[in-house]
Amino acid sequence: MSAITPDVRSAMISAAEQQLVASPDRDIATRAVCEAVGVTQPVLYRLFGDKNGLLDALADDGLRRYAEHKARQARTYDPVADLRAGWDDHMEFARQNPALYHLMFAPRPRSHAQARRKIMDLLEATLLRCAATGALRMSPRAAAQLILPANIGLALSRIAQPELFADDDLSTRMREAVFAAVLSEPAAPAESDPVPAAALRLRSQLAVSGTNALEPAETALLDRWLERLTSP
Repeated sequence: MSAITPDVRSAMISAAEQQLVASPDRDIATRAVCEAVGVTQPVLYRLFGDKNGLLDALADDGLRRYAEHKARQARTYDPVADLRAGWDDHMEFARQNPALYHLMFAPRPRSHAQARRKIMDLLEATLLRCAATGALRMSPRAAAQLILPANIGLALSRIAQPELFADDDLSTRMREAVFAAVLSEPAAPAESDPVPAAALRLRSQLAVSGTNALEPAETALLDRWLERLTSP
């Protein structure tokens, strides 16, 4: 019988990740994991309980790496800037590790992985700093309950259907929309260009009610101009 050591456990997690990344349906086969490491299936059962336990261990290993990455990020004097950087970094981690991210955050039956809970803790720590400067409208816990699901939801949507969420600026716009609800500061600088917002409002109103002041061709041309002005 192969000795069950920390190295064996790490090797099985690594083999599981390699399978997960290569799998089109983001799944693994326990027998193949064991064969890759050179152990029998009872070793997997003793270490992880079952396949779900192995997936939980892989998700938590991804969390460990994510937390280590977060710990290396510089903390600035501006917690709101750090909050924005944290959102962007979360999206970048998902982009670089789509299979692992999906495992960490997509709901799985009987999962006991701790990724979502611990990343919520990291987020609340940054929000607590925001609250200490008077930049938060609500408690750090309430703010985190708004921010994290939005961050995760967009990241998972991009992984699942990238063609529907390919807009490079979508993450920034969603971030600012969510942050506007939780931060006491303006979501955008006061000197930002007001023209896109005005164009969006007019274009939407014309789509709802129309106008008799213009010919159809003129309306179509105006709609095209407003669309261009609305684009960030």
